[in-house]
Amino acid sequence: MFEKIMVPLDGSKLAECALPYAEKLAQSCQPSEVVLVSVTEQVKGVTTAAEAREALRGSDKANLGEAGSGISVTFGKMEGPAWKYLTRIRKKLQAKGIPAKCQVLIGSPAGQITKFAEEGEFDLIVMSSHGRTGPSRWAFGSVTDKVFRASCIPVMMIRPPGCLPGF
Repeated sequence: MFEKIMVPLDGSKLAECALPYAEKLAQSCQPSEVVLVSVTEQVKGVTTAAEAREALRGSDKANLGEAGSGISVTFGKMEGPAWKYLTRIRKKLQAKGIPAKCQVLIGSPAGQITKFAEEGEFDLIVMSSHGRTGPSRWAFGSVTDKVFRASCIPVMMIRPPGCLPGF
């Protein structure tokens, strides 16, 4: 039923509440892949060092452009730690026989998750939500809510234990 499942993670325990659900789905549906995704903030800079220019030109992780006497560079602020985090979780899933992969995206979390899901032709997005309502939801926003509203792909929203109001 679900061939490709995406699980967006940001390194928080809240986001990881989606993992047991994704794991159960993967064990029952046997998808071709489960992709763990993290989105990191975009950082822009300029470098003039020849060594840096050569190293960055060969990298698929940085976007380069000419900026006066230097080269403008765009990269993810926490890209390295994000890859390490996702790789650790991927290995745990693979040890359980789940075909997991990792992807780090750069930019706005909701927009990048939605875009990647549609371009990658995913069947399902599994992610956690705080379950906030009222003014706190307006003040803090919700990546999960934005993805849910913007995506044409089904989103399974997981509420972590203890987040239900009045319980």
